[in-house]
Amino acid sequence: MEEAAGDLKQALPSVCDSVQIHVEVHQKSSSVAKKEDIRMSVLKLLNRHNIVFGDYKWTEFDDSFLNSNVQSVSIVDTELKLKDRQPIDLSKSSLSLHIFHLNEEGPRSENLEEENEDIIAANHWVLPAAEFHGLWESLIYETEVKSHLLDYVMTTLLFSDKNVDSNLISWNRVVLLHGPPGTGKTSLCKALAQKLTIRLSYRYRYGQLIEINSHSLFSKWFSESGKLVTKMFQKIQELIDDKDALVFVLIDEVESLTAARSAFKAGTEPSDAIRVVNAVLTQIDQIKRYPNVVILTTSNITEKIDLAFVDRADIKQYIGPPSTAAIFRIYLSCLEELMKCQIIYPRQQLLTLRELEMIGFIENNVSRLSLVLKEISRRSEGLSGRVLRKLPFLAHALYIQVSLFY
Repeated sequence: MEEAAGDLKQALPSVCDSVQIHVEVHQKSSSVAKKEDIRMSVLKLLNRHNIVFGDYKWTEFDDSFLNSNVQSVSIVDTELKLKDRQPIDLSKSSLSLHIFHLNEEGPRSENLEEENEDIIAANHWVLPAAEFHGLWESLIYETEVKSHLLDYVMTTLLFSDKNVDSNLISWNRVVLLHGPPGTGKTSLCKALAQKLTIRLSYRYRYGQLIEINSHSLFSKWFSESGKLVTKMFQKIQELIDDKDALVFVLIDEVESLTAARSAFKAGTEPSDAIRVVNAVLTQIDQIKRYPNVVILTTSNITEKIDLAFVDRADIKQYIGPPSTAAIFRIYLSCLEELMKCQIIYPRQQLLTLRELEMIGFIENNVSRLSLVLKEISRRSEGLSGRVLRKLPFLAHALYIQVSLFY
């Protein structure tokens, strides 16, 4: 499908040739400054530093207004669009500023009653949430994965705004991420919801993320059939009715739908089980009609996903183990964090793969440690992102003598 879409692109005119640069401005929680005042000060900052090489972040400012009101100013996601690290002239780019506060409250539970028992049906976050800050940047994949997901949701909003007839051009606002466990599918869904809430803050005041508890849904609710499912989606509908909110519904391990349907066909599950599944699919079909909702789903067992659901998904993105290049970037980010926290001291110079390539991978005093890291990355092929990010901790715990001084 993606290949056919690429072929179709050749027949369409280019919309815009200019480079769009996104700038995320994290406003301090204590700040009550107007966004327009912050915007003007940030633009002055960018005018003074208008040449950058890829992503860049300011956390200290020579402007007292910015120091008082802004936590950070970040040029983000340049690698998603730019294939090389050529200098970026901000004065010749189309700048999109996204000013946001982080919601410091954690998730709250959405409970439903069943036979005098409270069931945790879902977890609910108001976005952008402090809990997910930095999550998007920490997830390292081939660049196309992130850019495709961002472009997909932006296109759904554009088609809705322009009142494109969905009977002629079909889209459902449903994303399916599938692949082996530990590859960051659920984290990517949460990070995508956070990123889009910030990216679309000019039209939605905040985001809502509802993570449905699939295990409770399919193990405890059969006795009440689809009634409790309907109640849960009625709560989601109330959120969607708020036009100031961008709503994300996350269904983890969506293959649970398939398990129930397959067991029913085999005669090992009661008919009530299939009513629950059908109720979920019906509710998804109802809420996907609204322009301010996106349905995010994940599956660990690709071959078990129900065709009735697969047909509803616009984007079916495989998330596999990271490539050697991605592993190198993961390790590099881990080591940079350990050096920043002075667990590794003194700070060592580490080169990126691009910088190693520029010197022809020649070993010298500057490149030696980076080349060792490149070899370790090669030997780590096949490990999941979850395992890779545990290894620095385990290496320190098991092989480095720890001395604590108070």
